[in-house]
Amino acid sequence: MDIGLIQLAFWLAAIVLAYVYVGYPLLLALVAGPGKRESPSLPVSADLPRVTLLISAYNERSVIEQKIQNSLALDYPRNHLSVVVVSDCSDDGTDDVVLRYAPQGIQLVRSSTRLGKTAGLNLGVKYASGDILIFSDANAMYQPDAPRFLTRHFADPRVGYVVGNARYLDASNPSASADSEGLYWKLETWMKKKESLFGSVVGGDGAIYAIRRELYSPLRNTDINDFLNPLQIIVRGYRGVYEPSAICFEEAGDTFEKEFRRKVRIVSRSLHALRRAPRVLLPWIQPKHWLSLLSHKVLRWFAPAFLIILLVASLLLWSHPFYRLAACTQVAFYLLAVIGWICPPRSTVLRLVSLPYYFCLVNAASLLGIFNCFSGSLMPTWQTIRQSPAPPSDKPVKLAKRGS
Repeated sequence: MDIGLIQLAFWLAAIVLAYVYVGYPLLLALVAGPGKRESPSLPVSADLPRVTLLISAYNERSVIEQKIQNSLALDYPRNHLSVVVVSDCSDDGTDDVVLRYAPQGIQLVRSSTRLGKTAGLNLGVKYASGDILIFSDANAMYQPDAPRFLTRHFADPRVGYVVGNARYLDASNPSASADSEGLYWKLETWMKKKESLFGSVVGGDGAIYAIRRELYSPLRNTDINDFLNPLQIIVRGYRGVYEPSAICFEEAGDTFEKEFRRKVRIVSRSLHALRRAPRVLLPWIQPKHWLSLLSHKVLRWFAPAFLIILLVASLLLWSHPFYRLAACTQVAFYLLAVIGWICPPRSTVLRLVSLPYYFCLVNAASLLGIFNCFSGSLMPTWQTIRQSPAPPSDKPVKLAKRGS
């Protein structure tokens, strides 16, 4: 066995991983600078664009009424805001709740067959009357001024999409999943800010992001709308902006396992999105976005492969003290992750090892997501990560009609 090739594999993997987790954030801090791009002022009500808020829902009876009330309380002129709830063939009474708010202008668009979120949005967009589309999830509760902060950026004709600031709720006794996801999300938020200053924020956020109506292209059922649609917009020459003041709150998954399933689905469909919009991978289309896409997303998704190479190479080079230390460090880290997996969810020990466990879980999800993408298993439908669906309603569900 060629020791030189093994050492080369070790150092290549180490360099890639160091760049993904340390080098790229440092690069962003350098190129984006300490300053900030001047944000446009909030327009007066008379100058606000017409907006349609599209809410995706599948068996969301536990939160849909709160979401509708939250939408009705938004600080946006009612004659400029329409609200469309897209039900993906819900069978738990979600639709009944939405229909109660029809007199207040809330429109239900129901898919008669469960086809997934993206298919539902394709249907919902047909009912949209706004010049700006804001996409939201049923459990994402907006601050009243969020739509104003999102839409102000569209005064710039170069802006094609705007991503809001999704935050996780602070529960009185948060789970380890929420804790770790919160720390992860703080880094993600910081990177979004810097990418927006540097060029364009990469991708959207299904909980809160907005696009120009004319830039929405009908998608396949297996497409991930909040990643592919922004890529399509970038290819058309527009840029994406991150707006930290457009805030919504949502819950993290209450267990690592639920977060794992969600992340597998996101990675597999996001990789598929790159195959659907391959021109975005050409560096001369939008060089700054290309760098962010490659560094923030693509290399991170493939990080587990480099982690495996790093560990295997370290073990094969065990006779050398440096590589032996590297191997022991990695094994110790993974043992902490295993302890996090074994320990009871509420234990004190888990609090100490939840970060190694979460790191390994995310990378395992990426690995499985890559496999699912290339094997064609893209999971167009989804299950809420918050709870099991409630029993079906005994009441017949009425179909919404166009213009109702």
